[in-house]
Formats: sequence, structure tokens, C-alpha cells
Amino acid sequence: MNALAPLLLVLSLAALALAGGQGPALRPLWGVVLPYAALATFLVGLTHRVLLWARSPVPFRIPTTCGQQRSLSWIKAARLENPSSTAGVVARMALEVGLFRSLFRNTGAELREGPRLVFGERKALWLAALAFHWSLLVILLRHLRLLLQPVPAFVNVLSAVDGFFQVGAPVLYVTDVVILAALGYLLLRRLTDPQVRYISLFADFLALFLLLGIVLSGILMRYFARVDTVAVKQLALGLVTFAPVVPPEVGALCFVHLALLSALVAVFPFSKLMHMGGIFLSPTRNLANTSRMKRHVNPWNAPAPVHTYEEWEAEFRDKIVAAGLPLEKE
Repeated sequence: MNALAPLLLVLSLAALALAGGQGPALRPLWGVVLPYAALATFLVGLTHRVLLWARSPVPFRIPTTCGQQRSLSWIKAARLENPSSTAGVVARMALEVGLFRSLFRNTGAELREGPRLVFGERKALWLAALAFHWSLLVILLRHLRLLLQPVPAFVNVLSAVDGFFQVGAPVLYVTDVVILAALGYLLLRRLTDPQVRYISLFADFLALFLLLGIVLSGILMRYFARVDTVAVKQLALGLVTFAPVVPPEVGALCFVHLALLSALVAVFPFSKLMHMGGIFLSPTRNLANTSRMKRHVNPWNAPAPVHTYEEWEAEFRDKIVAAGLPLEKE
């Protein structure tokens, strides 16, 4: 049910958008009201999550480390695994965000006959995640041609590189194939792997089906059911400039694409997709390990009376002398 319910929800939303996009009365609802409502929900939810994270107390340095901390001069420190400087933290974050360094070193455990606990690498998951995220970034940058006028030069260069193989007409973009394959693998993994399927929730499948729906509808519009690009750009420019207009030439399939995108944007702050922003606010990633270089005092510690050793010795001096024990201060 965790997979079937979100699938039916996404299909129902796509069907409603397809039907609404064919009627002139409902086109402003799907082309203007829904995107703006989704954007407002996204901004409110994102602000709420960031404020919650910002208010979370982090009194001590709690970085995730898997290397030698900087200590004595003759002991080699792991500058990336256990950084003690801001530059080291930036380098570690760059590798984490750009190349998913932690996921690359991910291993899986499997109980086999014997019984034997066998550990193995999970490079396929790392490759699929890397391919999906980088393809998504390229696709988002390519879509700037619909949102900006004039189109920036780097967008044209990126589109030319993405369609370098020049397969078919219109040109087949490599990222369209890669992102579809990556999403297919991630969905198949959740459905076929018993351990992953056991921990998969409704929201996990919903995000995957929304992404698949967006990608598939976009592919259909580009390669099969061609749409009026000029009208689509007019719609997109109207939305970003807050002067919305819904040209009659915009096809119904475009409203399906826009509705699924709006749904994804609306649920984004309330799902695990927020890891995109959360990684930058995670104290296990953005803090340098300076525990041996600097004393970090908890600023929320309540003042407490302190009974020093000198005071204790002065209080029990007679008993210490009677017991024949040495005194720190004669």
C-alpha cells in the first residue's frame, strides 16, 4: 500500500490536470493558481524548517569523523576526514555535495547461510544517486531558457553539450535518458529489496512517482506530443514576472507537467527531499573538529556551586591529619 497509494494519487493528479487543461475555464487554475499556491507553500515550509534547525542547540563540536584528529605534530592528521580548519570543512562539504563521498563508501550487510554476516559494497546506489542529481541539475539549468529573456549564453552551451550525440530530431538529450534510468533503478530498488521496502514510507514513494511523472511528461512533450514552445515560454515568463497569462496554444500535457511539478514543490519542505538544504546545516558536516585545540563550553549550562579540592581539604583537615593522610597544603 505504501507504493500503490502514492501511485494512484499521482495518476489521479495527472488525469485531473489533463482534463482541466482542455477546458478554457479551468486552465488558469492549473496554469496560474496551482503554481503560485505551491510556491507559497514551499517558501513557508522551507522557512519553518530552517528556523527549526537554526534554533536547535549545538553546544559542542559533534562532527562525523573517520580519520586521525589533529593533535601532536608528529602524528599525521586526516585533513578531509577530520578537518580542523574552515578550509578542510569546505573541501569535505564540496566532496559530499558534489560527489556523495559518504554514499560512495557505503556498505551493505547480508546474513547468509552458516550463519555468516557478509559485508559488500553498494556502488550501484551511489552511481544511480549521482547520475540522478547531476542530470536533474543540468535539466533545471536547461529550463532557464523558458524563464529568462534573453537566454544566457551558458544555457545554450549546456544544451549543446547535453545533446552532443545529436540522435534524432529533436536532438536527444543525454540527461533525459540518464535521469529516467536512475529513477527507474531507485524505484526498482525500493520495490525489490526487502530491507529497503520494509523501511520505505508513503512519502518516499510519492517523491519518486512525482519525479517520474515530471520526467515522463517532459519527455512526452519534447519527443512525442510536441507542444508550442513559444506559448510555453510565454506562460513561464508570465509566472516568474508575476504577470501571469495562459496562452490558448499551451497543450493539456503541459498542465500535467506543471501540476506534478507544483505538487513536488509543495511537498518538498515536508519530505526527505529537504536533505538538499539540511546537509549544509548539519553539525556533523559543517563543524571543524577543534576539540583538542579549543575548549568548548556549553553556553546553556546553568551556574552551579563548585567545591574545589582546596576548600574540601580545608574543611576536613583535622580528619585527614588524624588519619595520617598527606595534605596538599601544610
